[in-house]
Amino acid sequence: MIQKVSKAVIPVAGLGTRMLPATKAIPKELLPVYDRPIIEHVVREAVAAGMTEIILVTRSGKEAIENHFDANFELEHRLDQKGKESVLSSIKDILPKAIKVSSIRQHDALGLGHAVLCAAHLVGREPFAVLLPDVLVLDKTARSNGYSFKSLADAWNRTGVAQIMVEPVAVEDVEKYGIIDSGNADHDFFTPFMTQGVVEKPSREAAPSNMAVLGRYVLPNQVMALLENTPAGAGGEIQLTDALNVLAEQGELGAFKTDAATFDCGNKSGFLAANMAVGMRDEATRAYVQGRFNGLDRFSEK
Repeated sequence: MIQKVSKAVIPVAGLGTRMLPATKAIPKELLPVYDRPIIEHVVREAVAAGMTEIILVTRSGKEAIENHFDANFELEHRLDQKGKESVLSSIKDILPKAIKVSSIRQHDALGLGHAVLCAAHLVGREPFAVLLPDVLVLDKTARSNGYSFKSLADAWNRTGVAQIMVEPVAVEDVEKYGIIDSGNADHDFFTPFMTQGVVEKPSREAAPSNMAVLGRYVLPNQVMALLENTPAGAGGEIQLTDALNVLAEQGELGAFKTDAATFDCGNKSGFLAANMAVGMRDEATRAYVQGRFNGLDRFSEK
């Protein structure tokens, strides 16, 4: 019987150097995308997919991330006293009460594989999801919030085969991503298919496809044992990709293509684009922006 996935590991121990100086004192995961921090968007995505336990892999200096999901009694009391019910609701009801948020520290920056491995004792013997907090997955408005990741989790729940979310990228951009080997076949959106492995940042000539890994995974517990036995690679880091390729060799690695818009909020361009995309989904904000910034050229004048 396939054990359904209910635990999500979210690595938040990064330094956020691509977003300096904004992240000098503020964790990059707490920078806002429109009306809520990046990390809240990602956690809500996980919860919408059926995750009931969120495991943050963090480090010293990032306590504010944990605090965001905790109660703030003084603030809540003051808002209640002032009758600001809608604002109060927005901070009290971030997550359903049944959702458990826990954390573990990654003491050394030894790669994504090591970050995932830090959560092994909290994951236990269960399958688990991994969501990278830099990546915002924005599904089409006709679909529900978190549709793509929920579909990914559902694919695991049906098949028991590891799933990684992918998207097509321009050929000139393959060098920026982990690229899957899809066997030179085309695949439909939201239809799981088997993959022959992942190549990290290949050259255009060596890329096995143009399908890039998005930072959303649902994995069997076997991956923890694989990571424990994975030697450190370049830079002394333990790579999750190495464990994924072992699964692929065993014929146990599936991929899942989404048509969602995705944004790398770990860099300034992606962060700005994410804010614009999410903000423009609000009718009032869209009307304001269109009126206020009619004739954007004047803002780039020298």
